[in-house]
Amino acid sequence: MPRGRLLANDPPDWASLRLTDRIKRELQVLFVGINPGVRSAITGHHFAGYSNRFWKLLWESRLVPEPITFVDDRRLLEFGFGITNLIARPSPGIDDLKPAEYVAGWHILERKIRRYKPRVVALVGVTLYRAIQPLLAEDASRKPRTRPVPLMTGLRPETIHGARIYVLPNPSGRNANFTYAEMLQAFRGLRRSLAESAEGLAQRRRGSRAETRKI
Repeated sequence: MPRGRLLANDPPDWASLRLTDRIKRELQVLFVGINPGVRSAITGHHFAGYSNRFWKLLWESRLVPEPITFVDDRRLLEFGFGITNLIARPSPGIDDLKPAEYVAGWHILERKIRRYKPRVVALVGVTLYRAIQPLLAEDASRKPRTRPVPLMTGLRPETIHGARIYVLPNPSGRNANFTYAEMLQAFRGLRRSLAESAEGLAQRRRGSRAETRKI
């Protein structure tokens, strides 16, 4: 066999590639994808698929102050955002991901959230929320929910180490369950939620200072 020639059952060149998390402590939002696609693995940047609208949605929802693309994913930290994935292994789609990978990925993600303490964990895709919801319930009560929460986008009732959970539609062009307008509405909802949370925190701080002055 010629040197360097791959066998038919050898993994493709991109299969062993891994993305670098864009993460730091006390982020406003930690965006979480299911796993990297092939182009993301090859380019080394998150949400790099040709049809992925994540970066366009960030700008049009005004979550970021200027247009950016996947090559700027490191700059998200400037705006108080970060990105990671539940499963590190890249794949062309999610169909070949194994159930055990979801469980192992959840334990890694949970430790990241505990360490970095983001205010909001934004799960990018209803499928992702559906995958970890039983694990959230197990961690909270050690038994499954008797009445599962309906699956939809927006703020969810669960928390992870104090972080709120917000579910966004998967921005892939292959997602036929949401129109672009519906995706944009969900991203704008995240921006409003962050603004309301910031205002509530400011009010509590003003109230605390007022009580201190009274004392």
